[in-house]
Formats: sequence, C-alpha cells, structure tokens
Amino acid sequence: MLRLRKPAVGRSYCLPIQMASSNVMNMQDKKWEFVIVGSGAGGATLARELSNKGRKVLVVEKGRYEKEAGTTWGQFHNFELARITAIFAKWKEQVIIYTANGAGGTTVISHGNGIRCLEEELTTCGITLEGEFAEAEREMRISPIAEGLLSDGSKRILWASRELGYKMEPMPKFIDPSKCRKCGACAGGCVNGAKWTALDYLREATQSGAEIIYNTAVEQVIVENGAAKGVKGIGPHGRIEIQSEVVILAAGGLRTPVILQRSGIKEAGSGLFVDLVVDTYGVTKGLNQLHEPATALVDLEFHKSKGFILSPSVSRRRVTNFTKFGVKGLTLPAHRLIGIMTKIADETVGHVYADGTVSKPVTERDWAKLREGSSIAKKILIKAGADSHSIVFSKPQGGHPGGTAAIGRVVDKDLQTEVNNLFVCDASVFPAAPGLPPILTIVALAKRLAKTLAA
Repeated sequence: MLRLRKPAVGRSYCLPIQMASSNVMNMQDKKWEFVIVGSGAGGATLARELSNKGRKVLVVEKGRYEKEAGTTWGQFHNFELARITAIFAKWKEQVIIYTANGAGGTTVISHGNGIRCLEEELTTCGITLEGEFAEAEREMRISPIAEGLLSDGSKRILWASRELGYKMEPMPKFIDPSKCRKCGACAGGCVNGAKWTALDYLREATQSGAEIIYNTAVEQVIVENGAAKGVKGIGPHGRIEIQSEVVILAAGGLRTPVILQRSGIKEAGSGLFVDLVVDTYGVTKGLNQLHEPATALVDLEFHKSKGFILSPSVSRRRVTNFTKFGVKGLTLPAHRLIGIMTKIADETVGHVYADGTVSKPVTERDWAKLREGSSIAKKILIKAGADSHSIVFSKPQGGHPGGTAAIGRVVDKDLQTEVNNLFVCDASVFPAAPGLPPILTIVALAKRLAKTLAA
C-alpha cells in the first residue's frame, strides 16, 4: 500500500516562487505583452528570458506550486496519478504515459539528464541552436555524472557492458554532485536542491517582474481577425479571459494540442510520439541501484543505427513496479534488483484529441526496437550477476510526449502557428521522436524563440 508521508516540521524542500501580486480575477483587468501557458522547460525559460529584457510577462499554470517537492505527498500532486491509475480506460493500447502537473512541469520529476537531441533534424528545418545549447549547458551546469555517485549495481553494469563489448558511459546530468545525497529519488523531485529544474528559471523570472498564476487551466486561445489576443480558461474563481499581445503555448505534448484544436487549429494532435521504454529487471544476490541518481549511465551506440538507447534504471516503489510489471512487480526485491531501460525513438502514429483522450499504438517497428534493446539489456544484466531465471520485462511506457504540433506541419521555423502571434514552445514542436531526454533541447528552443520575440 502506498503510504503518504508529510514533510518533517521545519524542513525546507524548495524556495518559494513569488505568486502573482493580484488574484486571478484581477488578471483580466490587465493587458500583457506575453502570456505563457505552462511553466515547464519551455515556459519557464521564456518567462526568464523575456522578463530579463523588461517585457511584461504572465505565466498561467494549470497545476499548483508544490512546496513539498521530493516527498511522497508532493509526488501525489506532481504526477498526474489519475492518468496512471486509470491508464487502461484512458489509453486503450495500454501504453503507460507519464506526465506531470504543476510548477516546473516535468523538469521537477525528471532524472536530470542533459543530452542534446534532434540537432540534425532541426537544422534541416532551418533551426540552428549551437549558441543556445552552449548557453543552457553553462547555466544548467551539465556534465557527465561523477563516478562517485554511481551505485554498486551500476558500477557492475558498467563493467559487464564493457566486458561484452558495449559502450556504456556516464550520463550527462544537470545535477550538482556536491549536493547530491544519492537518495535515488530524482523522479520524485529533489529534496536537496541538487537537480536543476525549471523552478530555478521561474524564480529569476519573478525577480525580474514576471507574474505567475496557478490552478488555472487555459482551454482556448482568443483569436480575432487571424491573430491571438489572449486566452480563455477556468481559474479558482470561475471562467476567465486574459488579454495579451502574444500567446505562447508551452503546456506539453498532451495538453498543448488540445488547446490548439479548441482554438481552431485542427492539424494539431496527430504525430504523437512518447519515446517508448521497456524496463528489463533481474534479481541478484546483493547488488542494487538504490543509492544513485536515476539513469546514471547511458549507451548511445545504437541510437542512430538502430533507434534505441540503453540506460540502467530501477524503480524502488512497489506501486510503480505494479504499474509496469503487473502483480509480479509487487514481489520484486528492490535491495537485490538491477535493471536497464530500453528507450526508443518510436513512430509518430499517436493522436491527442480535442477532448484530451489519447491514442498511442505500438507499431511492429517499435516492438522490434524494444525487443532488440531488451535482449541486449538482458545479456548485460546476467553478465553483471542477475539470475537468468529472474529476468522480467515491463509493459511499454513513455514519458516524453511530443510531435503533436510539429515544425513544418503546425508551426513554422519560428514556432509560430497559422494564427499570428500564437506560438508553441514545448516538445509538441519536435519534428521527430528523439529517443533521448528532451529537456535541454526544449530550453534551447525557448531561448531562441525569446530572442526572436524580444527583437
């Protein structure tokens, strides 16, 4: 049974972000230069960059600001648990799609992986991000994970993979090794402040004058004479309208296409990818991966040629393992468990509909990639010391939904839609499934867009 625990009295989990100085209803009395919908990697970056240039910015966040990030109680708010527990009703193909809700978006529950992705594909679209990537990498302090942060289980996987001729290496992370306590709870939110999140950029944005309202769901963009004029939605006090010169949707690959379709852009919603994942676990005589940042290593050698990567990963939570493996997941001994995830660049055949429902089939090509990667993962785990009879494979999952407002189909190379002054800046605009962590690339795209808008 999942036990909720509230934080210890007096313990600080994250610094508060300034709330909007007036309530949601009073927001309607103002006209903003920029309204940004969503406060994740794209939205927070835009808010920071534009407010630093003196622009009048309002961020509208559907979720709440979670003061207890990193605790089980906080995860109950950050993860959209209703989506997970009702997964079989929500997604008929039974693909588990993880997402988050609240300030900082999925950066709060990410593993802190900072890899550039889709550079060639974006260049083909006329988008070069070298300067923005370098700027973001400096600010987020991205570097390969320190060897001292690896668990004994991952050290053994590293040895085994190299013995078998594979190329496992340290994962680039936006995690400060001096603050990391190797708790392994990156996906729940970092209680020690070791991991960069979009909350860092949100704090800078509010210090520069940006305002944020929470618990406010944008449903539609106000469009007049072919141009965006603001947004409509529901806040704590009822329905609202907010006027703005420019609207930027950064609500994520599942939410942004819903808003676009309700705003008259019918092309949005198709082309969904989720960077499908299958976890392979094995039981050992004493090794585990409990005490390290999640996905501490990565093997990229098959990414371009085969379309998948491998990365050591194990969930310590029984409820998560039940979601992934079914009843068998409840019996997996975390203190003797090692695992490797296979992540693929899946085919963009999914769809997000205007009512928020999702279809995400797993194609035969996707299954072929997942099977090949999982087969290699199994070999490595057995070489590392896992009992060959204990190997289990999870259901397919995904945590990087995108492609639903792709460049060249829904937005142009400046990320503007067919509606003037309506832009999109999240994984929705990706022209293909990356099969790699997307956060760094979203931040770089947001920096580029901010420069264009502030020019």
